[in-house]
Amino acid sequence: MGKNLKEAMKMLEHSQRRTEEENGKKLVSGDIPGPLQGSGQDMVSILQLVQNLMHGEEEEESQSPRIQNIGEQGHIALLGHSLGAYISTLDKEKLRKLTTRILSDTTLWLCRIFRYENGCAYFHEEEREGLAKICRLALHSCYEDFVVDGFNVLYNKKPVIYLSAAARPGLGQYLCNQLGLPFPCLCRVPCNTMFGSQHQMDVAFLEKLIKEDLERGKLPLLLVANAGTAAVGHTDKIGRLKELCEQYGIWLHVEGVNLATLALGYVSSSVLAATKCDSMTLTPGPWLGLPAVPAVTLYKHDDPALTLVAGLTSNKPADKLRALPLWLSLQYLGLDGIVERIKHACQLSQRLQESLKKVNHIKILVEDELSSPVVVFRFFQELPGSDPVPTAVPVPNMAPSTVGRERHSCDALNRWLGEQLKQLVPASGLTVMDLEVEGVCIRFSPLTTAAVLGTRGEDVDQLVACIQSKLPVLTCTLQLREEFKQEVTGTAGLLYVDDPNWPGIGVVRYEHANDDKSSLKLDPEGEKIHAGLLKKLNELESDLTFKMGPEYKSMKSCIYVGMASDDVDISELVETIAVTAREIEENSRLLENMTEVVRKGIQEAQVQLQKANEERLLEEGVLRQIPVVGSVLNWFSPVQASQKGRTFNLTAGSLESTEHTYVYKAQGAGVTPPQTPSGTRAKQRLPGQKPFKRSLRGSDALSETSSVSHVEDLEKLEHLSGAPEPDGLEPSGPEPHPGAPPPQEAERTGAFQNGAQRPEDDHPQVEEPESLR
Repeated sequence: MGKNLKEAMKMLEHSQRRTEEENGKKLVSGDIPGPLQGSGQDMVSILQLVQNLMHGEEEEESQSPRIQNIGEQGHIALLGHSLGAYISTLDKEKLRKLTTRILSDTTLWLCRIFRYENGCAYFHEEEREGLAKICRLALHSCYEDFVVDGFNVLYNKKPVIYLSAAARPGLGQYLCNQLGLPFPCLCRVPCNTMFGSQHQMDVAFLEKLIKEDLERGKLPLLLVANAGTAAVGHTDKIGRLKELCEQYGIWLHVEGVNLATLALGYVSSSVLAATKCDSMTLTPGPWLGLPAVPAVTLYKHDDPALTLVAGLTSNKPADKLRALPLWLSLQYLGLDGIVERIKHACQLSQRLQESLKKVNHIKILVEDELSSPVVVFRFFQELPGSDPVPTAVPVPNMAPSTVGRERHSCDALNRWLGEQLKQLVPASGLTVMDLEVEGVCIRFSPLTTAAVLGTRGEDVDQLVACIQSKLPVLTCTLQLREEFKQEVTGTAGLLYVDDPNWPGIGVVRYEHANDDKSSLKLDPEGEKIHAGLLKKLNELESDLTFKMGPEYKSMKSCIYVGMASDDVDISELVETIAVTAREIEENSRLLENMTEVVRKGIQEAQVQLQKANEERLLEEGVLRQIPVVGSVLNWFSPVQASQKGRTFNLTAGSLESTEHTYVYKAQGAGVTPPQTPSGTRAKQRLPGQKPFKRSLRGSDALSETSSVSHVEDLEKLEHLSGAPEPDGLEPSGPEPHPGAPPPQEAERTGAFQNGAQRPEDDHPQVEEPESLR
């Protein structure tokens, strides 16, 4: 069976698909469409159909690697599902013995590995399902008549479930839906804000809430604590919470990724206290890199009847077979393999945390818990003229709007940094999240991703190197934003757009002549100008990236300027945008005017040509229009008709006669077209220098200027030597030709050959360039 399954997996994972012609099988049309036609399909055809469904969308795109790394332990886990279906066909007595052995072994192993003595296990596919069954068990334990009276018992004494404010989103709503309880039965406990961590449950405030609920006649039922919150991996004070729950008779349930560290030799005291709780939920699948492995809820309870009513135990063999994939995987890995994978994930997080402490402008949010396998960090920039303060605390001498703008700017940059790191180091498994207090942060949780993605220590080092390479761009972009805003505000025709979600330098919009600022409707002319402006800016091949999108809270177009380095000249950038947009607008107007002028000229030319034809008919007469008579008459008396035509002057927009061209053999001089508008200043660049680069200073700048001046002088000299020379003037070259007379004799000889001496006052000498003296 294992061999057949392995062959089937190879067939399904193969990227090449066979066609129906290669198989030599054709389906017969019938009433039922699809593969049910005929006498049925063989196993190869059925697996081929499944493979086509798996890889059908990947044929056009590039073959991307499998997201999850399925090794031998993964195939063992997948084998457990098919093996469980095979075992279910045994007779009842053998099936009962086998399922009991599998369930008891798996429960014992998990309790010993994670230090939860004398516990029972419930295996479930949904991670939150175990907590819902534990809540139902607590209800049956606290309300003796709950099975008979139902909600009538709860009406007189409402139960209360306490959740931390840092719990997983949607957990409370899920519990109420599964238990049929109203939302007022939930009580969210705030986290510490003044003392301790901002993601740990406030124990003193929880005790106050419990006393208030008891005074109101409510029943404190259950408390959900965190051993590693879903966001930043903080662990609640589980020891203190356990004492409080024992005092008031509350069921304590613990969940979180830090429970995986219970399998290690050294465990922190806060996580070790979770072994004394009433129940805990484990997720060994992500921790060990096992696909399709159920989650486990360990609990302690002595009444098997209540556990059966709550749904934690079952007499069905199929329910007991849920533990079979995990039973096989644990035997394959062994204790050393399990501990090694969890230890490797913790070492990766500690390695990243120690490396990030040496990087400037990076703030770590979980610095007080070195044993936490979750690292959350973010980029921050200290405000000029102020002490380093947390982002959540506003500076006293700054306006709230300024603090909010800085917060949005840092959030946009952190979001950009997280997306860049995810693309550069995909094996790191980073996630970008938005916290209520800190803002946008980047989370590295190797316990949930390392075993699946195969993260190694080299990946962590590469991640740190990528962060260091992106920091100069982040700091420079944040510093250039204010300068860009001031330059755009001070430039006529440009409008600065405040978009807090854009991580680049800023957003700018060009206000054309027909721009209606009060209207939010579509602006075709503005979109056309901005589309041309975007094309011109991208053709400059600078280090900046330009994009076009809808303006913030508007539908008008604008230009989004991307991230920048420290050598960007903001004034030149803004001036280039303004000048280029103005050129595009004027060229579009010139084209529209030219189109109208050409249309009117064509109409006028048609009218004049019609008049010319009528005049020719009158001059030639009617007889000359008859075919035979006209040819004979033209042979005896040819018509001496002048060549008449029309020429259209685009510059003047007028229709002129071509008689002057044919008579005098010369075309008339047209009006010189207007020059294309250009920038107010033209910046000299070295060969290969990209646009918007700041000019060098010091000796390099002097050498650059001197080299440019030499080139300009040489170009002027070649222009003078190659142009027609006026009488009595000789160009002065840099070096006389060997054998040629001196410059004075050459000058006198040239004047003598011209036949006359001319005074020097009328024709002054051409001065040599200063650089060639």
